[in-house]
Amino acid sequence: MSGDAGTGKHVSACSGPADFGRFVRAHGGSRALVVQPRMGFGTPAEMRTGLLATKYADARTVGTITLDSYTRVGELGAVDRALRDGMALNGYPLVTHDRATTTAVLAGIVDAGFPVQVRHGSAVPHDIFAALVAMRMNATEGGPVSYCLPYGRTALAQSVRNWAECAERFAGLREFGVEPHLETFGGCLLGQLCPPSQLVAMSVLEALFFFAHGIRSLSVSYAQQTNLDQDVEAVFALRRLCAELLPVENWHVVIYAYMGLYPTTDAGAYRLLGQAAELAVTTGSERMIVKTVAESRRIPTIGENVAALEHASAAGTAAAPGGGPPEGDSQTYREAAALVEAVLNLDEDIGRALLTAFARGYLDIPYCLHPDNRGRTRSYLDEQGRLQWADLGSLPLSPVVRSGRGRRVTSSSLLADLSYMQRKFDSPWPDSGRGPARSVRTGQRGVGR
Repeated sequence: MSGDAGTGKHVSACSGPADFGRFVRAHGGSRALVVQPRMGFGTPAEMRTGLLATKYADARTVGTITLDSYTRVGELGAVDRALRDGMALNGYPLVTHDRATTTAVLAGIVDAGFPVQVRHGSAVPHDIFAALVAMRMNATEGGPVSYCLPYGRTALAQSVRNWAECAERFAGLREFGVEPHLETFGGCLLGQLCPPSQLVAMSVLEALFFFAHGIRSLSVSYAQQTNLDQDVEAVFALRRLCAELLPVENWHVVIYAYMGLYPTTDAGAYRLLGQAAELAVTTGSERMIVKTVAESRRIPTIGENVAALEHASAAGTAAAPGGGPPEGDSQTYREAAALVEAVLNLDEDIGRALLTAFARGYLDIPYCLHPDNRGRTRSYLDEQGRLQWADLGSLPLSPVVRSGRGRRVTSSSLLADLSYMQRKFDSPWPDSGRGPARSVRTGQRGVGR
């Protein structure tokens, strides 16, 4: 075993992929937050540089390979043309590059002390999973709902079939002595203005879907929303439901830094990122996906990604540990439990249950335009910045939701809610000069999602 310079990490000489879930569970939680970027690069050289920079950041990190947008939608001919013509891609074309190329990208980087996750965004991910299995790459993310509704018009029934097939194929990695890990993106639906209870419910339901199709190493996501106290309540509700319903112990929680309109100032961006780290530490979450100071302006550089990783890690270390989950049933727990129970009671097969739930409106994502989403629910921010239901549509929440129902949402109020966090964190605060602990300067740029 040897230590990485300046990080306190220990890296094994083993070249095989670590069990991603067990690695995060071993090194995350409390104030020992595992942090992760969202970067992806079109050329093998840039992708390798980004992974190296992530590995040797002054933080406990895991790596990311984010795929390009053509690969995500299955337009592999467009990838071939781009590579042939020397056109820039906004992510790594894992499916198109041969195995030797990707092996060279990962050589000497991926090991028991630095696992790597592949991120994509596809409702039709067969080619992606085929490449993952061929490469013995054992960590990725998505979901039948969360990678369908926000990203295109693929029929939900087709996405459910696709993800069932791909999860079962991915689970086959165990035949080669490799533990596959899947993270549900369900806690990040549309990124914003989805009340926390539905984010929690969707994350739990997709994790149960993955388990039903053979996955035994899981992570559940939650995207930072608009009120820290409500977010803390939501993550504790997520943890409780997972403990009650998931039939495995190898699961953890990943927090996403805010996915809506990001602050335009560096100080505001770092404050918001620091609050996400505080959320993770307060709730005992093990992993965090960071965002950078460049989010509102352009694709971030490698250096900006590393600075965000280090800032989040430092903020997590400085945050006071939480006091534990609330006693009794919180409002978010009651709502999320009601949603999960209603869906699970629809059918023994969770894929069919999800389809029936959306058809009946038991699950209905506010402001989502996908044709398989009813689109009858509405949400709003109250005076404390907490997300509330304005219209329940057919959600089975009437017994547990009181305030806000029937409130009229206008276009102007919706726009104000969408920019709430940007305005709040760009406003001058006493610590407005606070920035990253240190800056890493490299010029490469990549893309995250």
